[in-house]
Amino acid sequence: MILTTLKGIGKQLLRVKVVDCNTEDSHFSRCLNTFDLVALGVGSTLGAGVYVLAGAVARDSAGPAIVLSFLIAALASVLAGLCYAEFGARVPKTGSAYLYSYVTVGELWAFITGWNLILSYIIGTSSVARAWSATFDELIGRHIEEFCRRYMTMNAPGFLAEYPDIFAVFIIIILTGLLSFGVKESALVNKVFTCINVLVLLSVVISGFIKGNLKNWNVNPEEILNATSNSSLNMTVPLPSKESLGEGGFMPFGLTGVLSGAATCFYAFVGFDCIATTGEEVKNPQKAIPIGIVASLLICFVAYFGVSAALTVMMPYYMLDKNSPLPVAFKYVGWEGATYAVAIGSLCALSTSLLGSMFPLPRIIFSMARDGLLFSCLAHVSERKTPIISTLVAGLMSAVMAFLFDLKDLVDLMSIGTLLAYTLVAACVLVLRYQPEQSAVAYEMANTQDEPEIAESYNEGKIDMLPQPEDRFTIKNLLFPSNTEPSPLSGFAVNICTSILGVLVCFFSIVAVQGGLAPWSVAVLTIIMVVCLIVTFIVGRQPQSKAKLAFKVPLLPFLPVISMFINVYLMMQLDKGTWMRFAIWMVLGFFIYFGYGIRNSAEAVLTRSDTYVPACTIKGEPMATEKEAFLHNTNGDDDDS
Repeated sequence: MILTTLKGIGKQLLRVKVVDCNTEDSHFSRCLNTFDLVALGVGSTLGAGVYVLAGAVARDSAGPAIVLSFLIAALASVLAGLCYAEFGARVPKTGSAYLYSYVTVGELWAFITGWNLILSYIIGTSSVARAWSATFDELIGRHIEEFCRRYMTMNAPGFLAEYPDIFAVFIIIILTGLLSFGVKESALVNKVFTCINVLVLLSVVISGFIKGNLKNWNVNPEEILNATSNSSLNMTVPLPSKESLGEGGFMPFGLTGVLSGAATCFYAFVGFDCIATTGEEVKNPQKAIPIGIVASLLICFVAYFGVSAALTVMMPYYMLDKNSPLPVAFKYVGWEGATYAVAIGSLCALSTSLLGSMFPLPRIIFSMARDGLLFSCLAHVSERKTPIISTLVAGLMSAVMAFLFDLKDLVDLMSIGTLLAYTLVAACVLVLRYQPEQSAVAYEMANTQDEPEIAESYNEGKIDMLPQPEDRFTIKNLLFPSNTEPSPLSGFAVNICTSILGVLVCFFSIVAVQGGLAPWSVAVLTIIMVVCLIVTFIVGRQPQSKAKLAFKVPLLPFLPVISMFINVYLMMQLDKGTWMRFAIWMVLGFFIYFGYGIRNSAEAVLTRSDTYVPACTIKGEPMATEKEAFLHNTNGDDDDS
């Protein structure tokens, strides 16, 4: 009795979503094209950090080799981007990582992902709004800050901000109104600001190379120290220390500094995932979403690479300013007038970054509400086909956060939500690619609705999901599968291996962060790495699905596994306080899920109904859902559904 109850609860927590693969069926207006998505991804990713981050990382971590740090960070981000791109081709629906988790690993993981994405986007929107307010206030002489400090001071250090930021609230209200009005208008505004930002960055790069000097990439510490000791330098400039100079040359802080800088630069590429929330608003999502993600990451890398290279050739790395590197660098080379262009570019970058943080938030809330995991009133769509209620709620929560709270200690929570989503999407790609063809046919047919002969051939030749006589669990079948197509057994084996990899990756990251290079730590890490390689080899031996998609992640299973390692390792580097805040947020989320979502889930309603009608049909023919291949071993599944 107890085992039956536990089994029933487990099936509830791990039930997967039945996706309607009809790309023409959308609650929203399909008005975005590929260029809109590229602009959205670039605007969200290429925020104000491009004007600040390069100076801080070059000065403290990498020196001129910051260009290599950005290259490594871009490659790591591309791994996650490729996984998102494949799912964008598979599931052309609103929901991003939340939806991708729901159709693959189950409802509980989907809720955890969506709930953390909501927090990430709220904090991102609020922090960028406060940064916009502070930047604008700096340009007009800090009048807003002086007024708020004089008349509206809040005495709650460590919890509330020093003063409420009224201007940040005003900015969020304007943005909420814009998003409520329509996605087409929002995309137009985003394209204008993104183009201005890119033009400013292009002028910065060209100017930097014109006024730069390659000698700044080959600094000799001894010459600098001797010059300072002889007082030949301007004494108004702080004298460099031997530690700040490092070893000099192109890599003054060695390979360790480059890798440390890459870990920081990785967060500069966060933001492209907002493209994945536009699945129901794009004209051709199967092609536009993968192109949008990959193209936006490429453009952002070129921009970061160019700005960091120009900055370090204009000014020696040890003299860079951490807070305003570009204005100080232009002043150093005698082009003070360029600081006004930098100010305009930074405001445009903050505007697009704010839109990129706010845009996906109501769509995640809408998707979860439509699935019954959040309150159904949040799924209301306006006459202009925008998620009006979820947009207003998202704007209200972001405005309250920006108005009252000091967000410095909360920004790391953004990282947990984003990195968790990246990890789950990589794992889902690994799972889904090795499942039996019948579970993937719905996605492929969604991509080939204009080719009736292909659809008919699938309907005529459905693969038998029952294990064949030779399809039994043996070491031989595990390492040398006799089937050339995925079977229920091979799919189940990949599920188990992916779960083992997830646990091993977590242990590896914890030991690597806590143990460092201690002998016991190196020994444990070596053992875990060997086991991970064996498990990955077993996964690689299984037959892959041959479903035709607009985009597929190459080099499976290695790229998703490497992406999981990178993301989990970065998560484990966050401090204890961040994990405590994460736990509090998750407890609040579980109250909502177990009190409301688990009973009102759309999948729960389908399960309770007497008659089940497949949600995914093409030309009147029912299509296979994703359920069976991921959760069960084909025994007794039909009775449960």
